[in-house]
Order: sequence, then C-alpha cells, then structure tokens
Amino acid sequence: MSTIFTKIIEGVIPSYKIAESDKFYAFLDIKPMVKGHTLVIPKQETDYIFDLEDNLLAEMTVFAKKVAKAIESTIECNRVGVMVLGLEVPHAHIHLIPISKEGDMNLSNPKLELTQEQFVEIAKSISERVII
Repeated sequence: MSTIFTKIIEGVIPSYKIAESDKFYAFLDIKPMVKGHTLVIPKQETDYIFDLEDNLLAEMTVFAKKVAKAIESTIECNRVGVMVLGLEVPHAHIHLIPISKEGDMNLSNPKLELTQEQFVEIAKSISERVII
C-alpha cells in the first residue's frame, strides 16, 4: 500500500511542487507552520529516515540544502530550520521551515490557512530559485 507521499510523487494526489530530481521531491506542506514550509521526501518509499542507505540520506540532505537556500532567498526569515519527526506519515521526510526565532518551530503553534492562489504563488517563487 502506497503512502500519501508516494501518491503525491506519482501525481495521484496534487501538490505544490518546489523541486524534483530522479531521487527526491520537495513540495509545500498543506498545513504550514509558516509561509514556505516545505517537505523533502525520497522517491523511494522508506518509513524511517535513518533506514535510508547512507548515500541516499546524504544526497537527500544536499537536495534539502538546495531547496532551503531557495526558501531563504524567497521568504523573509533569519534561516531555514530543519525538523525530522517521522511519525505523521510512514515515509521519510524532512521539514524545511523558514524561521526568525526558535519558537517558530513549535508544533503547537497555529497552522496557517492559505488560499490555493497563495500556495501557487509561494511554490512558484521558491521553485524559480532552486538550483538542482
């Protein structure tokens, strides 16, 4: 059975794509903590990030770095925070969250409610700056 993230990769479920390579996919979180909150996932369906082969985990980190640099140049923030939880979806993923202070990464903060137009605009702005 495929995860929701595999269905996003396959295009069965729509997403606001930021970047894609042959091994990874980055897209906006639909329940973002802040504007630009992005998820990076491997196309290989693996539940736990630390079960990925070492080389794939290293490549995923480099891919996430390129996406984070694009987020930094698009969304006003002090830096892009990184969060790995792995409990909400059984598919390895990294959260990239533009932050100005540590409290911006508090999971109990209210989630933003954005319109489809806002998601499209944010995704386009970030994706134009990703250099893969």
